[in-house]
Amino acid sequence: MDAVAISSLGWPVLAGALAGALAVWLAMRARIAAERRAADERLRAQAEGEGRLREAFQALSAEALARNNAMFLDLARERLAQSEVKASAELERREQAVAALVAPVRAALDKMGDTLGEMARQRAAAEAALRTEVETLGKASETLRSETARLAESLRSPTARGRWGEVQLRRVVELAGMLARCDFYEQTAIGEDKRLRPDMIVRLPGGKSVVVDAKAPLEAYLRAAEAQDEAARRALLARHAADMRGHMKRLAERGYVEQLAQTPEFVVMFLPGEAFFAAALQADPELIEAGALTGVVPATPTTLIALLRAVALGWRQERVEENARAVSALGAELYRRIGTLAEHMAGLGKALDGAVKRYNDAVGGLETRVLPQARRFRELGAAPEGNVIEPLSAVDAAARRLSAPELSGDAAGAETLGAGHVQPPEAGGGRAP
Repeated sequence: MDAVAISSLGWPVLAGALAGALAVWLAMRARIAAERRAADERLRAQAEGEGRLREAFQALSAEALARNNAMFLDLARERLAQSEVKASAELERREQAVAALVAPVRAALDKMGDTLGEMARQRAAAEAALRTEVETLGKASETLRSETARLAESLRSPTARGRWGEVQLRRVVELAGMLARCDFYEQTAIGEDKRLRPDMIVRLPGGKSVVVDAKAPLEAYLRAAEAQDEAARRALLARHAADMRGHMKRLAERGYVEQLAQTPEFVVMFLPGEAFFAAALQADPELIEAGALTGVVPATPTTLIALLRAVALGWRQERVEENARAVSALGAELYRRIGTLAEHMAGLGKALDGAVKRYNDAVGGLETRVLPQARRFRELGAAPEGNVIEPLSAVDAAARRLSAPELSGDAAGAETLGAGHVQPPEAGGGRAP
């Protein structure tokens, strides 16, 4: 509005307008203040509501949280109880499975424990027995040492050595199995003057025999075993070999081969120990050749056992041959008797055939000549009532013939019988098979 307009309206209008505007402004200000106060009230109320709501929410949240916690704890307790039950059942099942797996091991361990205990007891018993045996062995060793010393002392006597050699000879013969069969003689006097008495004569099949004489040249050997010096020991072993060679020479000079008929050209000199002959051979390796040249064979127990076993085998073979000859003779006699029995059977068959023929002839004569006359008695009424003569039938079967070539008596059978061919039986009787 320009200044002219304002001036034309006047100052009252302007004042009124200003007053109205002021009133409006005041009213608006009051309204704004009221609204501000209302807004502040609302804000305070809202703040209070929010506080109460916060408090209520906090209370509800705390209650819900408490309920949730309680429910969670209950659920957790329930789940934990279920888990404990399942875990307990699973643990029990696993314990049973483990117990089932461990039971054989426990049984084996228990058995092993029992076995170990028994082994410990047996070991203790064995140790005690072994201790006793060791003590006994010590005593026996001491006794054996003294007995060996006594034996060595006794073997220094020629008579004792000779008797010991004879005992060893008998033992060897027993081991060879010749004693029970009595295939040998001891201390048998031979020769024209009966002065030669060998320790043994072993009979061989076919009437032959072998002379065995026991010798025990041990004096030098025993002294060599006790010698401390090597040179002295060698000298004594050489003397031992010389003594054995001397025995072989004297045994060859006795002439056993000439005194006994059908005797092999050697004599056996029995030595009762392997070590004696081995020591002599060590000192004199030509002892065996010397014995072969003089007809004397030195034999240790092992060699003599082999020789006697061979003789026993020969006797068994001889008995087998004798049994074979006896069986052959029995077979020939049995074959001869079978031939005689075959002849008897052939005669019996012929006699049966003759009896059948005579029976058939008698039946024919009865039917053709006797029965027709007998029937006339019935026609004439002279026959007894109910008495009927039964008809007779002829015998068509014949005795079986001997068909074997050995029993039929033909040429082939005669050749087969050979020496077993038998003459026909004498009249009035037969020869028993």
